[in-house]
Amino acid sequence: MSQSHGDGGDKENYAEREQEKTKLVEWDSSKAPLEPSEIIIDPAKKPVGHSSKYLRKDDFELVKTLGTGTFARVWLVKFANKKGAENNVFALKILRKVDVVRLKQVEHVRNERNVLAAVAGHPFITTMVASFQDSDTLYMLLDYCPGGEVFSYLRRARRFNESTSQFYAAEICLILEFLHEKEGVAYRDLKPENILIDAEGHLKLVDFGFAKKIDNRETYTLCGTPEYLAPEVIRNTGHGIAVDWWAFGILIYEFLVGQPPFWDQNPMKIYEQIVEGKVRYPSAMSQEARDIIGGLCTVDVTKRLGNVKGGASTVKAQPWFKSIDWDALYHRKMQGPIVPHLRSPDDTRNFDDYDAEPVHRDPYTKEMQTKYDQMFSDF
Repeated sequence: MSQSHGDGGDKENYAEREQEKTKLVEWDSSKAPLEPSEIIIDPAKKPVGHSSKYLRKDDFELVKTLGTGTFARVWLVKFANKKGAENNVFALKILRKVDVVRLKQVEHVRNERNVLAAVAGHPFITTMVASFQDSDTLYMLLDYCPGGEVFSYLRRARRFNESTSQFYAAEICLILEFLHEKEGVAYRDLKPENILIDAEGHLKLVDFGFAKKIDNRETYTLCGTPEYLAPEVIRNTGHGIAVDWWAFGILIYEFLVGQPPFWDQNPMKIYEQIVEGKVRYPSAMSQEARDIIGGLCTVDVTKRLGNVKGGASTVKAQPWFKSIDWDALYHRKMQGPIVPHLRSPDDTRNFDDYDAEPVHRDPYTKEMQTKYDQMFSDF
């Protein structure tokens, strides 16, 4: 396989490749979250989130498929033949350029890569350790979350108790605060399926395909899951980061009740309920929980909790969060409430089995290369 960076300097590159792998193993072994001020520096200067000139697919042993999408496959991987790295596992997202181009996902993929690079090192966002590419494929090396989706725990438990819900909601609140206030990014796809649990029982937000740097502008693209869409997205009146606070309210409700507040077999009916914005609370729900959900699921964007003056701090100050020590939480000083049972670092029991990859693939042609490779230069 030809390397896009040329094969000439392989001898000199060998030392740099090995050095880079050693650094990544060190990062993975400590996984210490970076401080917000360390995360926002140029990704090229961070220990994680950079574009690598040295890594290649054959540096990794593909162990098992963890997930597949229309144009990507995620593998559990280990470093191939690297002494001392037997317990270091990663998730490698592999995207074929031809599929990305054919499915018009170039912008999405670049967006995801650049947002992940910008936020790499955050304690509750999946860490893009590095990205790289070869002549026909893009790669994102991510940390592995062996616990699988929060969604499956929620389904098994039917609903989470108040303290588990508060703990996980608080971690998500810290994610949104960072994305909105440090990066000007709207995540736009908050739902239990996009939240994984790591080995210590903390959350990791994954799948940044819809994330968009909007700063203070508004955007008009309809995206997200029906039950979690904010009224302004449905009405198409333009939306900003406030959509994440609405979805956050829906998520807290779903944690506590086991299903979202607006639901119907027919998506159009869900949209009608959302635009009306009447949340019905079970009688057993605490007043403090109702207050925070009601504040977040406010149809009027100018009055929505998290989007009012003070931003995320108004959410963190809610009585429902009074037991949370925000600083200790950010620094992961305690275990999460749901710690997955794992036999080993590469345990995949919390992931489904997938069919093998199709053998036939369309080639990434010379014409495509000429036309699109420039767009993948970030990788």
